[in-house]
Amino acid sequence: MSSNGKPNPQPPAAAAAATNGAGAGGPPKMYQRPIYRPQGPAKGRRGGRSSCRFSCCCCFFWAVLVVLLLALVAAVAGGGFYLLYRPHRPAFTLSVARVNKLSLSSSATAPALTDSIDFTLTAKNPNKKLVYLYDDFTVTAATAANAVPLGEATVPGFLHEANNITVIKATVTAAALGVDPTAASSDIKKSGTFAITLDLETKAGVKVGGLKTKKIGIQVHCDGIKVAAPAAAPAPAKKKGVKLTVAKAPSKAPAAVEAPEPSAAVDDATTSPPAATTVARVCQVRIRVKIWKWTF
Repeated sequence: MSSNGKPNPQPPAAAAAATNGAGAGGPPKMYQRPIYRPQGPAKGRRGGRSSCRFSCCCCFFWAVLVVLLLALVAAVAGGGFYLLYRPHRPAFTLSVARVNKLSLSSSATAPALTDSIDFTLTAKNPNKKLVYLYDDFTVTAATAANAVPLGEATVPGFLHEANNITVIKATVTAAALGVDPTAASSDIKKSGTFAITLDLETKAGVKVGGLKTKKIGIQVHCDGIKVAAPAAAPAPAKKKGVKLTVAKAPSKAPAAVEAPEPSAAVDDATTSPPAATTVARVCQVRIRVKIWKWTF
């Protein structure tokens, strides 16, 4: 004990010994095992997943928003274009169809068709400010019942001005074209009329001022056309000779030659041209869209 009456502090070694002694003499201490508590997922991993989902949602939202904005701009532009120019499709009318030649061989297995058919169409551009640009036309004809081909032709393309009517003439021909015997004998009539169809295919673009659009495929389809085969040439008539007779006349008068009667004139057989069929059929104008290998 110190001089001031306070106990002196014990050194650490002595304090430890005293504690051990007290512990040895006292009751034993119970060791408590720490309780296991399951831990949640790591904060860093959970934050990565949520950020990834957030990024995907943002991308999807912006993509949908951009598509809607583009659709809105296209709708507004299309509406303004329609109100400003009032576009209309071109109108095609088939006015004349004439069969110049029609021959079908009598072979029962592989008949051959030879023909020549003239067509006249009128193309009208009803627009006031739009100009149509046509590529070359491919013209094909076929029978209406079984689509027996009757030949094809090509018509040069042209620039179709606004408020303009252009006449298109085409001659569809076929030379010894092999056809189906059953369908040909049923559709093609050598006497009387039969129905055919006419198709014109091309690509057309629109010109507005100095702006030109991309050309797209169109088809002009004409049906309900009734044509007649040309009549067979009549057999040549026999030539009749001219009779000469000498009439009695006064002296020193020249001999008179009697003129032939009208019925005694020479009659040569001639073939009259086939009569044209006035059709006046309004044709349908269809837009042809090609996706990969298919055309609609």
